[in-house]
Amino acid sequence: MRYLHLTIIVCVSVAFFAACIGPSCAAAASAAELDRASQSALQKLYEKSDKAKELSEKAVAILVFPGIYKAGFIVGGQYGEGELIRDGKVIGYYNTVSGSYGLQAGAQKYGYALFFMTDKMLAYLDKSGGWELGSAPNIVVVDKGAATGLSTTASQSDAYAFFFDLKGLMGGLGLQGTKVTKINK
Repeated sequence: MRYLHLTIIVCVSVAFFAACIGPSCAAAASAAELDRASQSALQKLYEKSDKAKELSEKAVAILVFPGIYKAGFIVGGQYGEGELIRDGKVIGYYNTVSGSYGLQAGAQKYGYALFFMTDKMLAYLDKSGGWELGSAPNIVVVDKGAATGLSTTASQSDAYAFFFDLKGLMGGLGLQGTKVTKINK
């Protein structure tokens, strides 16, 4: 009987994950669609966060993921595509992927932008050929509380991450264990 419950939970988890993420993620966005979504997401972020706007003016480059889909019930995963922008031009496309197992339930969509403050950090992205954000050097996740105390004139971190457009409900939100890989569009 115990194995029957576990089997049911696993089957429901897989079906829930596929229903929440499958169709919208399976059809990857074209480069033009991703460009529009990324620019729109950044503009909305700048309207809501003066600190993000200030950092954008000092950043070497910005990696923006306008829509990341995350879902799970015990077993979960997330996926999204984004682009790296330098001097107002797209210089590369990336995806972000992660999987998880544990006490979790729900589905959500969100976006995030990584502001690279040094050429060294940007080079780390390029040379690593796919890296986990949780293992990358000196990334600061900026939430509303941290943003109010953030001084852009004395920024000491290699990169800053801003989350935005959170929709849905799911326990936990972070960058630990999220793999970012360059893709072709």
